[in-house]
Order: sequence, then C-alpha cells, then structure tokens
Amino acid sequence: MNKGVLIAGVAVVAIGAAVIVPRAMKPKAVLEESPVPVVDVEKPQPADIVLYRNLVGTVEPSDVVYIYPKAAGEITDVFIKAGDVVTEGQAICKIDTKQVDTARLSMEAAKTAMDNANTNLSRQRALFAAGDIASAVYEQADMQAKSARIQYEQARLNYNYQMEFSNITAPISGTVEQCDVEVHDNVAQQSMICVISGEGSKAITFSVTEKVVDQMKTGDNVTIEKNGKEYQGSITEISSMIDAATGLFKIKAAVENGDALPTGSVVSLYVVSDRVEQAMSIPVDAIYYSGGDAYVYTYDNGEVHHLPVEVGIYDSVRAEILSGIDKEDLIITTWSSELLEGAKVQLAGENAKEAETEEHDNVQTESTQAE
Repeated sequence: MNKGVLIAGVAVVAIGAAVIVPRAMKPKAVLEESPVPVVDVEKPQPADIVLYRNLVGTVEPSDVVYIYPKAAGEITDVFIKAGDVVTEGQAICKIDTKQVDTARLSMEAAKTAMDNANTNLSRQRALFAAGDIASAVYEQADMQAKSARIQYEQARLNYNYQMEFSNITAPISGTVEQCDVEVHDNVAQQSMICVISGEGSKAITFSVTEKVVDQMKTGDNVTIEKNGKEYQGSITEISSMIDAATGLFKIKAAVENGDALPTGSVVSLYVVSDRVEQAMSIPVDAIYYSGGDAYVYTYDNGEVHHLPVEVGIYDSVRAEILSGIDKEDLIITTWSSELLEGAKVQLAGENAKEAETEEHDNVQTESTQAE
C-alpha cells in the first residue's frame, strides 16, 4: 500500500473521530415545563349599582308667580320694573277698568238707600210702640231696612273687587323677573303683567320618560352642571300625569346654593335612570362575551372552569349577576390567554393564603363533624 495513501486515510479517520466524539458526549436538551399562570380571584359581593342619565333642565325660582289682571282696562300707573325687589302687598300697577267709578256710585246709592230705610224703620218702630200703626206696617219697614242693608253689602263688595282688579299688588315677596306693561297699555285678562320669583333657593324642572320616572323617588340626589360648575340638588316633585304637550313626566328638583344660576337658563343634569340595591356583583372586567353571551372563569382546586352567566345592570366598575354563579364561587379577575376549561392555574399571594385558610377551616370542620 502506498505510504502516502495510508497517512491520508489515518488523517481522515482522526478528523471524523474529532467531530463525532464531541457530539456523542454532548448532553441531551431537557424540555422545560411552561409555568402555571398566576391569577387573582374574588367572591361575588353585594353592592348597590346605580346608573345615571344625562338630561337637560330649566332653572326656575323655588316659588314663582305669574300675575294676570282680573279685569281688562288701560294701565294708568306702573310702579315696578324688571329686577326690582318687592314685598308682599306692594303696588305693581294700576288699571282703569271703567268699573271702579260705577261700582263706587252704586255703593254710595246703596248706602243712601240703606240709611233712609234705617231712618224709616226707627220712625215706624216708635209709632208701633205707641200703638199708632199696625204690626204689618212695622214689619214691612223692617223688611225694607234688611233688604237695603243686603244691597249695600253687595255694592260694597263689588266696589272692593273692582278696586282690587284696578290696583295690582305683589302676592309674594321676591324679585321681579319680568314686567311687560307700560302706562297707557290696554290689557286683557289673558295678558301677563309680570313675573315675580320668590325669595330662596332655585329649582330645576325637567321631563323624563315613563321608564325613567319609574326609577325615581322623592329625595333622590341630582347633580347639576352649568358653565363648568357643579351644584347638588334633590328631587322634590314627581308628576303622576303625562304632559299632553311632550308626552313626558315633569320632574322638579331643589338646588342647594344655586343663587348664581340665572332664572330661565338651561343646565345639564344627571339623574338616576336605573338602580339595584345589594345585588350580587362582580368586577366588570371579569366578564367575557362570546356571540353576545356572557361568561366568567372560576377557580376550583387549581383548575379553571368556564361558566355562562346572566348579567343585569352594570356601571364602569361592577356588574349585577342574575344567575350562573353563587356567592361562594371564586371568580378569576386576572386575564390570561391560558384561561381555558380545565386549565391549571395557581392563586396569587393573598388569594392563596385566603384559600389555604379556608381549606384548613373546612378540613377542621369536617374532622369535628366526623368525631
């Protein structure tokens, strides 16, 4: 054999051995197990859930009076203007109703007739006492005096009414919000003279649908917003009859410290639209949906369970659960892509301690019962 060929062959074998031996001596790779997901859990908790609806309302005085004349006529004097503060009984304006003078003359004529009848009655009484006239004559004079007195009272009342119709006064103390009359204006009974708002806090009026009004009750809190400021109030009146003009129910709410709100201005307010008290609730983020159906994941002895649930009302934090779970279930509140039916999970620190304590208590209870 050629010596050169032999040397080359030995070299090749040596190189092959150098490559194979390290590979043979290299340890096999160990497959690492993926870590078990760590989750937080929470039992359903009783909670009050209240939903609010944004509406628009109008600012009004807590007491407001719209003044209309009781008789038509010409305005002869106006004693107030918009913005004035008036007291109860203060003169607002005077109206020439064309009836005051007539009523005064009728009253004066009735007064004269009554005085004459009383004078005649006194004379007839003296004659009757002396036996100079018959009783029928005296009785007739007495009836005439009574009739004259009644006619005078009627005439006097009519005159007082006409004076009241002519002299318009403020029925309450407050601020004149509006005054639309001037001297020489002719007003009718349907013509508004002025509006007076009473002293005190403001009120908000607004309208709601039948569904919303069913959730409201007197005393409910209301939040009012105007020009970036918030005011607190409460519902004081809830109409039980639908407004024919709007088809809605009218609501009135009192406002605390609302003097800065201009009367007649529009405000934004928030009222209760739905509520449930002491509902079985869980965090909103613990609820998932598939095809419109809600479900949750629960923890039970290290395993995940997928449970469909029926959801009631909910806010941004908690949701009402109507069915599907009970108050002892541990609801998984941590999201993980490995949350699947039957998947293995472990509890986070505090939850694990609580679970261990509860399990220990359950074991002790079972042991006691067995003994």
